[in-house]
Amino acid sequence: MLAGLLSAAVHPATAQTVGGFDYAPQYDFSEFWAATDGRRFRVVFAGNPFPSLPIESVMHRLLPVMQANKPRPNLTFTYERPPEEVRPDYRLALVFDPANDLTAARVCSGQAWFKPSTPGRVYVFGVYCRNDLALSQATAWTAATGPDDPRLAPLFAQLFLVLFDDSPRRRWPHRPFFDR
Repeated sequence: MLAGLLSAAVHPATAQTVGGFDYAPQYDFSEFWAATDGRRFRVVFAGNPFPSLPIESVMHRLLPVMQANKPRPNLTFTYERPPEEVRPDYRLALVFDPANDLTAARVCSGQAWFKPSTPGRVYVFGVYCRNDLALSQATAWTAATGPDDPRLAPLFAQLFLVLFDDSPRRRWPHRPFFDR
């Protein structure tokens, strides 16, 4: 018991937290699967979770972390824009240290603004977009000191599980079985 307490004191708990999630009525996991399975899936990167490093370096180092923790379809994350306009335009937007009044709709329309970052903490607003429509959104945060921090892998794994949820959606109004 004492050894466990000492271990906790030396290595404080640094859990990844995912919250503030929402899904548009149009969200459908099977549509996500069809659009991404065996294909490249564009990531729009906004903000810099580690301002002491160049953004290009952070992006380059985070791409394999995201790929290793990707959602179930056999997709390949990329930052590259397609050479010509694609419709529908499916993409994942990751906004680091977003301002409190930034909405998913604005992110999908290409807007982003930020609040000052907190050193040692990564806070990300993830939005799954189809054209200008936000299909799902979630926030996630964890303590991390750099793009190679091992705490980022579970952060992305949990964020992707929430953003690309495969559970069936309840359609409202929900009528209980006994009411039929």
